[in-house]
Order: sequence, then structure tokens, then C-alpha cells
Amino acid sequence: MSDQARDFDVIVYGATGFVGVLVARHLAGSAPAGTRIALAGRSRQKLESVRSRLNVDWPLVVADAADAAALGALASSTRVVITTVGPYAKYGRVLAHACAEAGTDYVDLTGEVLFARDSIDENHELARRTGARIVHSCGFDSIPSDIGVHVLHSLVQADGAGELTETTLVVTSIRAGISGGTIDSMRNQIDVMAKDRRLRRIGASPYSLSPDREAEPDLGRQEDMITLPASEVDPSLRGHLAPFVMASYNTRVVRRSNALRGWAYGRQFRYREVMSVGTSPLSPVLALGTKLGLGALVLGLTVPPVRFVLDRVLPKPGDGPSEQSQQSGHFTIDIFTTTSSGARYTSRFRAKGDPGYAATAVMLGEAALALALDRDKLPESEGGVLTPATAIGDALVDRLRAAGMEITARKV
Repeated sequence: MSDQARDFDVIVYGATGFVGVLVARHLAGSAPAGTRIALAGRSRQKLESVRSRLNVDWPLVVADAADAAALGALASSTRVVITTVGPYAKYGRVLAHACAEAGTDYVDLTGEVLFARDSIDENHELARRTGARIVHSCGFDSIPSDIGVHVLHSLVQADGAGELTETTLVVTSIRAGISGGTIDSMRNQIDVMAKDRRLRRIGASPYSLSPDREAEPDLGRQEDMITLPASEVDPSLRGHLAPFVMASYNTRVVRRSNALRGWAYGRQFRYREVMSVGTSPLSPVLALGTKLGLGALVLGLTVPPVRFVLDRVLPKPGDGPSEQSQQSGHFTIDIFTTTSSGARYTSRFRAKGDPGYAATAVMLGEAALALALDRDKLPESEGGVLTPATAIGDALVDRLRAAGMEITARKV
């Protein structure tokens, strides 16, 4: 990437949307002085309104998500593009490709496995040639998962304790709103997969984002919709564990990180994600109810009469929680592993703010700033469609810690 020829360090595309405004606000308060930031979207009037509300003098860039020429010019003008415009399968492909072609780093918030797979197929080799780091999933999906395993592996490696084997992420505590964008992305993926058996197989595969499926180890079934006693994960845990709604995406990102690193986490690395439903005697029932509820939601979105009702009650794209709700949100994620030497380790990723909104805005903004400003701290890479851990790594850890997030790892 030729930095001197670029007009901007960071462009926020989708800056007039709910999350886009939050990201821009975070950058306005946290980006170092002199950082060249621009706001982009399809409506100049709305961009001017956001700029006025933020009390900044950043330039504005007008570009429609379907205008390849405009997005190409946008990508060529900056070092990093942040995009919050989803569902990405509908609105993200042209911009991701433009960034890969221009040698421009790119971050987004996608949790759409089919979009990520398409982007890998279309852009990975191109981005390697141009040096672009195309980094999907830089929000609550999937930075806590990917970076949490990254710091865990780094400590195990530093201790010479072998490789990671059975590894489980537990959402220990969470207070979050429901994202209208996430629901819309889920709805879009369900519609696409309903029409194509091949796409359903991709969505179901634990290695759907692998760079080389044939090279992956055969570790047997790796299910996402699981319930189990918490003590099976770690002796310190109590109660029961339920499926985590984003496990079917986050696990694929973490497995891609392992493969992109030459399976450095381990060839016997088995990874899953679950969430705590408390320690009461009813926790087994609550875990099962969560599993059935998630299944019912997916099924309901495939059945027209039920979907009609759900569409009326579920949050709409662009909707979001109040400022008070955002600030009162939080999450704590603990990851447990047993290494090939028999040692046990754990990492923790904890943050204040609604996970899908306030905390995500910080994660996305800091990912972009790390790519733009911390080049000497980034992992060695030729570029490509990467993951937060493989594209940004410790540079992102440092920035998120400085932003107030707790990211730790220790031997048990």
C-alpha cells in the first residue's frame, strides 16, 4: 500500500447508520491528533448532519454501495476502509473487492459465513498480490473469540506448554440488546441457503472458512448447538452451558486463524463456543430451552406465516438501543483450554458497553486505527482475506486494552 499517495488514513463508510455513527463518534474522541478521517455514505445531506453532530471538520465522500467506480475511487483514496453497511452479502462485495484491488486495508462487522466465504474465494489471492489486509468480523463477531484464543495461544507458546487441544469459549456474563442488522443478515442467509443445497453444506461445515479444507485434520463432529454441564469444560465452573448464538460463525473464524498460521494452535485443536445460563438447579432446563429457542427462531424465519409475525416484532435494520442501554451493557468471555502437555490455561475478554453497539464501535474503530497507524506492530503478512488475529494481532490487543477492555491470559 502506497501511504504517501493516499488522502486519508481511515474512511468510515456507512457513517450515517446507527453503528456507523457510533464508530465515527469513537474515532472523533480517540483517534490521535492528525489522523486523517473521512465520512462516507450515499447521502451528502445525512453525512453533513452526522459531521455537524460530531463537531468535526472531516471531509465527506459520497458513494453508493452498488457504484463500483465510486467505491473504487473511495478505496484508492485511503489507507483503511471501515464499513458498517450490511447485510454484507447484499451491500459489501463490491467494496471489499475494490479494497483488495487497490491495496487498501478493510474492516467490517460481518457475521455472514457465506459472504466471508465468497470474499475469500474472490479476494484472497488478489489481496495477497496488492498487500491489502481484508479483515472481516471486527466487532463482537468475532474479535473476542479470535483475539481471546490468540492471547491464550501466545501464553501457552511462551511457556513452552505444547499445543492447544480441547478449547471452549464460555460467555460467562452478558447484557446486550438484539441487533436489527444481525437479524437481517440471518434472514438473508436463510433465504439464500433455502434455495441452494451447496450453500447449506458450506454454512454447516465447521471448516467453511478454511483456506484448504482438504488439509484440515479430521477431528470428528464439531457441533455448535450443544448443551453440557459446565464442569465438563473446567472444574471451576458450575451450572449448565447453552448454545451461543454466534458460535456457528465465530468458530469458523478461529479455525481459519489456526489454518492461516499453519495450524500453529495445534493439529488437534478442537474449538467450540457456549454460554452460561447460571448455576441454579434449573440451569439444565434453561440450557435446553435456549437451544430449542434458537432452533425455533431459525425455523420460524423459514416458514412464511411465522416469519411475517417475526418480521413485525424483531428489530429492524438501523434500529438500536438507547444511549442508556448501550452504556449499561457489558460482556465477559472466558476461554478454557487443555494443552498437549496436559496443562490448563484460560483467557478472559471483558468489556463495558452493549456488545453489538458500544463495545463493537470501539473494537471496529481500534482495528482500523491499528491497521492505519501501527504498521510496525502488525503480524508479518503478504496480505489477503485474513482474520483479526492474523491481520492485526497484538497491535489490536494493545489498543483495546488502552481503550479500557480487559484482555488477559493465565495458567490455571
